[in-house]
Amino acid sequence: MAWFGCGCGCTGSAGSTRRGLLRAAAVAAPWAATGGLARPARAQAAPGVRVINVHAHYFPESYLEMLASEGRGHGADYRMTPEGFHVAGAGNRFGPLPMRFIDLRQRIADMDAQGVTVQAVSLTSPMVYFGDADLSERLSRAWNDGASAAHRQFPDRIVGLLTLPMLHPDRALRELERARALPGMRGVYMGTNIAGKDFSDPLFLPVFQAIEAAGLGVYLHPIQTVGGDRLRPYYLNNLLGNPIDTAIAASHLIFGGVLDKCPALEVNLPHAGGVLPILTGRMDHGRNVRPELRHMARAPSDYLRRFTYDTIAHSAAVMRFVIQQVGVDRVLLGDDYCYDMGYERPVAFVDELGLSPADREAVLGGNAARLLKI
Repeated sequence: MAWFGCGCGCTGSAGSTRRGLLRAAAVAAPWAATGGLARPARAQAAPGVRVINVHAHYFPESYLEMLASEGRGHGADYRMTPEGFHVAGAGNRFGPLPMRFIDLRQRIADMDAQGVTVQAVSLTSPMVYFGDADLSERLSRAWNDGASAAHRQFPDRIVGLLTLPMLHPDRALRELERARALPGMRGVYMGTNIAGKDFSDPLFLPVFQAIEAAGLGVYLHPIQTVGGDRLRPYYLNNLLGNPIDTAIAASHLIFGGVLDKCPALEVNLPHAGGVLPILTGRMDHGRNVRPELRHMARAPSDYLRRFTYDTIAHSAAVMRFVIQQVGVDRVLLGDDYCYDMGYERPVAFVDELGLSPADREAVLGGNAARLLKI
């Protein structure tokens, strides 16, 4: 397994203890002010606009320390180095990663520079699915407790998307019931597949139904994507694999009947929906001619508005197309904090879209406030 860097620069300090993390955070502060996230004058939204970022990643110390102490028997690890910290699991290794993934005060400073009022924080690779039932549940609890603690420290700036041990539905339902009562938890975050299992698998339906009953939304993100060795060169596993895997996840929810069985479930697709919005015409045609799709009572394109979409398209023209297809009320600001494949200035990207003041305000935060109930 090779180590993969985030590409956004990083510093740290040796040691994986809380004291080591604090030393690393102190060393990282000069990097944050110069070589990391650009710190222009505070980005301008509009008077009274609360900008909400639904796609922002965070590592609580409790989760990382559990990776180091209990994950090694499952191929997972966490370690701190002078260049930044490293995490491993689910067959991948990532690092060095910058301290702003961990340091909440640095995060708040970055949000201020971006003009972002609130982040809905989520876990990222290696997630929790690689472990056995007990470790998966314990890692989920560590993340959920850590995200709630971040909210309690900054109640007006941070809310959390809880994580579940999805391969073990009984444990997932138990953790959902526990974690949704924690302060600041506003949705459920999961991979676009669960260790290779897709969402049309009946294993997951009780969990989706319970999430729907709890009034929470699902926020998806690619973790292990399609493609294998063909997508290893040129970072294609991310450039192509992420948007393709997002469309596969959405297709299983559509064709597998999950959205029909959970009619009130809100599902957010990252990276502007990946390739899904440009493929629904092909899917509609397939539904009309293929025997595998005769069970479909409605056209796949009818489900586009069952999803919401973040703004990480990296193309104003593509984002305008998505808005045209799904409606501006289904689009939420995201920036993939703090990976190099995200935005340093997410508000500026929304401004490129030429939206009306009301639509701009909805995308910047109004739509997310409604869905996250904040």
